[in-house]
Amino acid sequence: MEFANKEYLFLLLLLIPYILWYLMYRKKTEPTMRMSDTKAYRFAPRSWKVTLMPLQLILRIAVFVLLIIILARPQTRNSWNNKSVEGIDIMLAMDVSGSMLAEDLRPNRIEAAKDVAAEFIAGRPNDNIGLTIFAGEAFTQCPMTTDHASLLNLLQGVRTDIATSGLIEDGTAIGMGLANAVSRLKDSKAKSKVVILLTDGSNNRGDISPMTAAEIAKSLGIRVYTIGVGTNKVAPYPMVVAGGVQYVNIPVEIDSKTLSEIAAATDGDFYRATNNRELQNIYKEIDKLEKSKLSVKTYSKKYDAYQPFAMVAILLLLLEILLRITVFRKLP
Repeated sequence: MEFANKEYLFLLLLLIPYILWYLMYRKKTEPTMRMSDTKAYRFAPRSWKVTLMPLQLILRIAVFVLLIIILARPQTRNSWNNKSVEGIDIMLAMDVSGSMLAEDLRPNRIEAAKDVAAEFIAGRPNDNIGLTIFAGEAFTQCPMTTDHASLLNLLQGVRTDIATSGLIEDGTAIGMGLANAVSRLKDSKAKSKVVILLTDGSNNRGDISPMTAAEIAKSLGIRVYTIGVGTNKVAPYPMVVAGGVQYVNIPVEIDSKTLSEIAAATDGDFYRATNNRELQNIYKEIDKLEKSKLSVKTYSKKYDAYQPFAMVAILLLLLEILLRITVFRKLP
């Protein structure tokens, strides 16, 4: 509750001199009777009327306080918010070539990438997000959707051996992967369109060069963040041999120059992740850079709430008048 005319509340200070006057001069205003001896009345029981005499003062003070509150115009407020969220359209382009099975990240590069991407998706409930996967060729694993539960299921369904088993051509077609992601965003009406491209190699397949795909993205107003994942120099890679798995060290060949140029051409950023923690921090950094816009409009309406105080004041005033002319009536 709030008051429209708060200055009237200062009138309550007038109660202080009134109460002091009542306590100091009440006896002088009441009739008295002289008697030669009061011994007969010394032990007489006190009348209930005398006990209730202060009730008049209490009622008058209560009426005065209520009148001041009414003058101050007590009000209640009814408020509500109207929220609208403007989401971002995001395509995740993920390298699933055979080299993504290298275990310099735990448990391996592709599983680490999937886990961090899943956490990123879960933290952006208002965005349209899709998934493109690529090796020697590219295709859309999931078109842009706000049904993130289905997207996460399709993300977890990306097999770690999709390229090595021959389901798609092995290799690294960065240009094809980026072009596929861009094609999903070209008809987007969102003000902010983003591609997050993750790879562990250099472009060695595909009919579209990475920079050509980057120029297309730039012309469509799509920002591209590129991530090179993998340790420096060599990484342990599981090779299937007769009787089990043998680990060999394979060279890490990340084309940082091309990835940097793609990011620069589209006003994005290039990141390098050599372990799981760095990869997680990169996605958190991108999450901070690409924020959904939340518009909040607050509406409020005020209502006068003096009516209950007025009713109580009237009842107390009538009670005080009734007591004054009946119970506390003074004879002339």
